[in-house]
Amino acid sequence: MEKMMTKKYRNHTLTGWLVLAVIMVFLVIAAYKLSTMEKTELVRRTGNTYEKGIVQEVLKDNLMPDGTREGEQVVTVKMTTGVRKGEVIKMTSPSGFLFGAPCVPGLHVIVVQSVAGDTTVSSVYAKDRGNIILIFALLYIIVLCLVGGRQGFKASAGLLITCFIIILIWVPIIYLGVSPIRSAVVVCAATTVLTFWCIGGICRKTICATLGTVSGVVIAAIVAEIYSYTTGISGWNVSNIETLMTISEANHIKVGGLLFAGILISALGAEMDVAMSISSSMQEICRQNPEISRWELFRAGMRVGRDMMGTDSNTLILAFVGTEIAELVLDFTYDLSPLYIINSNNIGIAIMKGLSGSFGIVLSVPITVLIASWMFRGKVSLKENVSGGKK
Repeated sequence: MEKMMTKKYRNHTLTGWLVLAVIMVFLVIAAYKLSTMEKTELVRRTGNTYEKGIVQEVLKDNLMPDGTREGEQVVTVKMTTGVRKGEVIKMTSPSGFLFGAPCVPGLHVIVVQSVAGDTTVSSVYAKDRGNIILIFALLYIIVLCLVGGRQGFKASAGLLITCFIIILIWVPIIYLGVSPIRSAVVVCAATTVLTFWCIGGICRKTICATLGTVSGVVIAAIVAEIYSYTTGISGWNVSNIETLMTISEANHIKVGGLLFAGILISALGAEMDVAMSISSSMQEICRQNPEISRWELFRAGMRVGRDMMGTDSNTLILAFVGTEIAELVLDFTYDLSPLYIINSNNIGIAIMKGLSGSFGIVLSVPITVLIASWMFRGKVSLKENVSGGKK
């Protein structure tokens, strides 16, 4: 009997992975199609490219006796990409905080290059950090797999799928004029399903966690809408609104919905954490005590959820407040009135993000617990029984 159950479980798992593979092929095709679409050229960049190079020599340094840098360096850089690949070009490297880099021989840099016929204008844009970022990302995935084992590998796959969907599919369809809020809800649901599918397969635990996550995201959206209506803060109060308006006129992007769409995406990770943790805990309770009643299971789930909602709400609020630390320091430095600070758009938006996401977390707890109590009720599915073993 146990062998038959194991065989069915393996067949079930294989089918699930095949379906997931088909979905990923579809997403890759969609991403490719979106990447080849024509974009409206807002700034003429014909001949302007960002290329890689290696600093050969510093002809003129800008290092002051006190260790600071003023003005710009004059350096020679050997180009490793672009139409001037292999050539050594003389250029400047500004000492600004946003552009340029303190160059030394052998430093890998990114060069802003404008080529028009035989004329080339180049300047050092920044240190080439691409390989370093890639190394850190790979180290994280390796550590995640080493510590988490098989589940760590699945979590890595889920993370890559999430980044793939958001960056290569969601952002391009917003550019095409699709509603950011509606598409964000769809993206949140799809990302949740695929991530939980990778981690736990198709079972009642993942279904329960998915429903709990989506409910939390929807609640966060509703709270954000109410907050926006009552405070007068909208998607038009964000920074870079002038640039966004220019893009909106050219491509009909729904700029007003970007703020709320970002709130949904930002709250997604915390919602997934809460929903999956509660569902997993309640499944284990059912496996340990198959005769537990729905009411007892609900109470146990709420005890688990109450312990989580405080820390996860703190995490979300602190994350959003942390993004405004520079703004808070400036307000403190200029000794601005608390009335000015609390009513500024930037602080109001940060509060909206933190509170709406926290509302979603807190209210998703009883919803997830209720769904789990109804779905589990002390029963164990084929997948859960085979993976959990006999007790």
